[in-house]
Amino acid sequence: MERAKNKIKSRVRAKVEHVFAVIKLKFGFTKVRYRGLDKNAHRLFVTCALANLFMARRQLLRLAGA
Repeated sequence: MERAKNKIKSRVRAKVEHVFAVIKLKFGFTKVRYRGLDKNAHRLFVTCALANLFMARRQLLRLAGA
């Protein structure tokens, strides 16, 4: 019973942490700089959008080639 719960939790955790790894490693979001709240928020939103595109690139390329 406990193993089954942990397996479900670890699957969800792996999916979420993969997104943050892409943001940190591919888009250089490793260091925090204070640029103002609006600029920091904008940079985060743009980086998340780019991460979504990066992770869906295979599906997007497949659709574009069809």
